[in-house]
Amino acid sequence: MKMTMRAGLRAVIGVVALLGAAWSLGAQTGAASKTAAAAEPEQLGALARANLAKPRPKPPFDLTGTWMHGGGANNGFRFAPPPGFKLTPTAQIQYDAAQAATKIGKVYRDDIGQCWPAGLPVIMTRVWPIAMVQGPTTIFMVSGFMNSTRIIYLDGRKHTDPDLVVRSFNGESIGHWEGDTLVVDTTGFVDDHHWIDAGIPGTDALHIVERMKLINNGANLEIEYTLADPKSWEGEWKMTKRWHRVEDTDITEASCLPDLNEHMPSTHSSVNVR
Repeated sequence: MKMTMRAGLRAVIGVVALLGAAWSLGAQTGAASKTAAAAEPEQLGALARANLAKPRPKPPFDLTGTWMHGGGANNGFRFAPPPGFKLTPTAQIQYDAAQAATKIGKVYRDDIGQCWPAGLPVIMTRVWPIAMVQGPTTIFMVSGFMNSTRIIYLDGRKHTDPDLVVRSFNGESIGHWEGDTLVVDTTGFVDDHHWIDAGIPGTDALHIVERMKLINNGANLEIEYTLADPKSWEGEWKMTKRWHRVEDTDITEASCLPDLNEHMPSTHSSVNVR
């Protein structure tokens, strides 16, 4: 009887020891997994050293430099709708109001004059230079107009979940190379105070695809645009814009302050239809 009790006691002690060892091993494995997860985030930051160090093919071109829109035929600064365009009922109301304001010499919703960001695509063709700095994982674009900043990610990431993305006036731009062309896909826009052209609103459904390439031995940048926004218009709008390098200009700090804009006629309520 004593032998049986001793054997049973030893068995219980053995089971407890095994359970303790298993728990310890599990805890160590869990801790190691958490450490590994912390060390290797799902998406590295664009400027993380590990991301910058990844091997990548040499890009077909480098946009680093200062660029100014304009020059040549069919290269206006506006992103005007194409002939025969059809707006949604909501956008049509805005467009009609803008047209009516223009006919009586007024402006409609001059949000830029009120220091709202111009936003993509308009920021690309303002009469201010744009500094572009290209690296292995990003292209940073800083406009001389309000220092508006745009980032194009080149590190292979996907678009952020629409429910999680931090929406902005310039959106979230993801780029990839197709031969000698950089294709940039941009979504994640805000849905208020954002205009494509006079009276034509950009919404949170706006989707812009740009096909960028250097021409004339790198002296000019050409971008083919495809714009779609099912909340504002039907189908896709296509247009091409061109920029030229400027070698004698730098981007300086620039702020938009409403009180300094009071001398601008478009900011006064008597001419600005809001």
